Amino acid sequence: MKFFLPIATIAAYAITVVSWTVSFVACSNDKTVAGIEIGNPSIADLDTTARDTVVKDTTPKDTTPKDTTPKDTVIKKLPALPLTANFSVDYSDIDPKLLTKTVSMDEPILLDSFSLVLTQVRSFSSYYISVSVDPVLGLQLWPYEDTPDDELEISFTEGSSVEDPFKDIDLQEEGYLKEMGVGFRLNDMTSICGKILIDSSYVPFEYSLSNFQTLLLRYHYSQIEINDGKANLSVIFRVKQFIKDVDFSGAELGRDGVLYINSNFNPELWQKLNERFVTSFQPLRYDYTSATGDSLSEYVVDIWNGIAAKQGENTIINGNFKSPFTTDWILMNQFGGSADTSIIIENGSKDRIMKVQVNEGGNHSYSVQLIQENVALIKGVQYQCVFTIWSNIEGQITARIGSYATYETVGFQEHVDVHTTGQSVGITFTPEVSDPFARFELNLGGSARTFWIKDVQVIRLSK
Repeated sequence: MKFFLPIATIAAYAITVVSWTVSFVACSNDKTVAGIEIGNPSIADLDTTARDTVVKDTTPKDTTPKDTTPKDTVIKKLPALPLTANFSVDYSDIDPKLLTKTVSMDEPILLDSFSLVLTQVRSFSSYYISVSVDPVLGLQLWPYEDTPDDELEISFTEGSSVEDPFKDIDLQEEGYLKEMGVGFRLNDMTSICGKILIDSSYVPFEYSLSNFQTLLLRYHYSQIEINDGKANLSVIFRVKQFIKDVDFSGAELGRDGVLYINSNFNPELWQKLNERFVTSFQPLRYDYTSATGDSLSEYVVDIWNGIAAKQGENTIINGNFKSPFTTDWILMNQFGGSADTSIIIENGSKDRIMKVQVNEGGNHSYSVQLIQENVALIKGVQYQCVFTIWSNIEGQITARIGSYATYETVGFQEHVDVHTTGQSVGITFTPEVSDPFARFELNLGGSARTFWIKDVQVIRLSK
């Protein structure tokens, strides 16, 4: 069983607390928000707006008198989410929603042939159930166990669409999706061939892929389109990204008039294109093995910058609890903890407040956790975590930002005193690692009590 345990690897931080009196139980007669349960993973992927009562886990429990072991949160099976994939070349400026466009004859480069062999499809997910999959290594979705040697020839220039080979993939089956990975190896055509516009004329070229043995492209979940009950992953080779800031005018042509770009001919140009090749697929990050057997893992800067918050922005999604709840917020019950959640509206301000009713505190502070993952943090950048909280019983909670994959602290871990009047908690910290899926936690277990929480933010302070 993989539990979400706090681990005290703490980054540099400072904490400040400012208190003021807040309208205590901010009751509301607005039935459209009464009893919205936001956290139970069994319903977190469903539309939970407009529930009149708190939805509870109705899974039958073992009533054998001798069985007093606390039950962890039970996951109900969600509708299957099959996967399809498209592989193509795009000549336009980068647009994540665009596949391909008609190629005009004034393009600086035209690709005639480019193909790779698809060797694997992997998912990287966060888990709230007992699983045996390492979240760092991910789960191999394809090829299947009974056909482990399956491979697919993928032509990017002709455009390849894969549906039937993936028909048994269910992305809902193993946790909450963070990334999708697609792995390739080289085929017999170890070059990209096409034409380059030099001095107003197209010159045939051949770019060698011999620098690469294998590569794994990892796409952020926001780059995966979900329509009509299917998930589609578009793996697009962006040509303008590939040749960005590359000058071909001084390149040396072969005797046959072909521009060869490899380790022997035009090696400096070859190295520049090698540096751009993998990033031109525009994944969130990638892993590849070079011809010499060296492994390299890195983020793609422009994609990473688009996911991480800019200076002054809040990285927490739906921190004011105004949007319908999906997997942005999760309530975890474990180790004897039991809690329900609802949204109420504060008198006067009309702010939406998260109410967490801890019915059984469990054995630890982390027996009840209010969690949001997907908090993108950048190493060396200063952030401030701010939230307002109060309770009907004074006592401590633990606030923390860790990693979903390793459960280690990557932001901060701090014990916070909670009072019966509202207080704003501010924790300034600087992450020691970059993480697109850092995990914000409020550990609320240990005793039965009620919490009210509002205005949760993780603000990026520095550039």
